[in-house]
Amino acid sequence: MSASQPLFQDESAFLVNKLKRISAKRLQTMYNANSEITALNKARFQEWSLPFHAGNSRQAMLAFTGEVYRGLNAQTMTETEFEFAQQHMCILSGLYGILRPLDLIQPYRLEMGTRWEISAKIKNLYAYWSDTVTEWLNNHEDQGPLINLASNEYFKAVDQKKLNREVITCHFRDLKGSEYKSLMTYAKHARGAMTRFIVRNHLTDPEELKAFDGMGYTFNPRLSSGNELVFTRDQVVNS
Repeated sequence: MSASQPLFQDESAFLVNKLKRISAKRLQTMYNANSEITALNKARFQEWSLPFHAGNSRQAMLAFTGEVYRGLNAQTMTETEFEFAQQHMCILSGLYGILRPLDLIQPYRLEMGTRWEISAKIKNLYAYWSDTVTEWLNNHEDQGPLINLASNEYFKAVDQKKLNREVITCHFRDLKGSEYKSLMTYAKHARGAMTRFIVRNHLTDPEELKAFDGMGYTFNPRLSSGNELVFTRDQVVNS
């Protein structure tokens, strides 16, 4: 499988060089995690180095393993699907800013919402990445509507006031009692499944998203409005 280099390696290296100097105690506070997770990721930052190659890195779409990526199931994608994803999809990252699916990355943990004052003038990762991410999206060769399948935490890295593209946001809700509510784990999995649906079918028209029926979710026109597309299901199904 082919691979590409992350677009903003210098910016990532700047962050890693700062993270390498952070004490384990402070890093644990930033992560709000246990000492084992902290030690693992501190070691990863110490080992992080350029250049990226097949021996020390892996394509981003195959490297991530969270619930969204379980729904995406990239391990079963065809070469044609990977090519389409590379041209049309991007991943928001606390360490890399923007990643294309085939960009090589090394293991890390750095969530976009991490409480980290990078410098006196850069209060957090949103401030660090916002202009870079927004400018890249504005200048990307695919200038159709932007389908937002990111979490709120990550999409805040995009300055929507400066964004020159229409944004279509997809929501996934389950019937809970008498109301449809977003259940985090299921919603994450569904965002990955919707991404796979787009990639598999090479979709570029937002209207075609309404045909999605993965995991039992279907488009709900009553709850949808404008550029907010809501998909609901009444019963959890195996996925």
